[in-house]
Amino acid sequence: MDWWAAVDGYCERTGPEYWSEPVNALTNLAFVLAALVMWRRVRGQGMPVAVALCAVLAVIGVGSWLFHTHANRATGLMDVLPIVVFVLIYIFAASRDILGMKGWQAGVAVVAFFPYAAATIPLFRLIPGIGSSAAYVPVPVLIVIYAALAARRHPATALNLFLGAAILAVSLTFRSLDMPVCGGFPLGTHFLWHLLNGLMLGWMIETYRRHLLASRAAGG
Repeated sequence: MDWWAAVDGYCERTGPEYWSEPVNALTNLAFVLAALVMWRRVRGQGMPVAVALCAVLAVIGVGSWLFHTHANRATGLMDVLPIVVFVLIYIFAASRDILGMKGWQAGVAVVAFFPYAAATIPLFRLIPGIGSSAAYVPVPVLIVIYAALAARRHPATALNLFLGAAILAVSLTFRSLDMPVCGGFPLGTHFLWHLLNGLMLGWMIETYRRHLLASRAAGG
């Protein structure tokens, strides 16, 4: 496999040149901006996991920028891996601090994500038109599951999680529409995936921040 061979996976791209996806590239600033905003909100509050999530969110923006400028398999990994890291950290944080699991149990939940994703991604690929976005669909479904589990003890947090899942669902819809609408809209819709995902990931950190503050106020 040639890791450095050019790939063309998005509507906006017209060739292998650096600026073949200018809108897709520039909209990655949404991730960096969301990371900066949330870092300012969580710093100094004794929330190390939230700070780590902010750092990973910024890296997501950088990795995606590299992929949409130097489009090849190697930068494709740089695009995807930080997203996976963010998801895994959040699973641990939500399991421990929202659902009240012990640390080792939260670790098991993190490991369980891999067989969960492996089992569900092939099912989501059966949905017509979803394409490569099937790899991401297990995430909003998992957020809804966590929201449902938290709803009785932490209704406000559960509502915020549901909202995050809804934003991600809309974001995934635009990601899936990128190539189908390309004939009539050459810019495509992938840039909306970036904008909405930046908002959604920032909101998930904010949801975690609010939950920790509420738990402290309640003495939990």
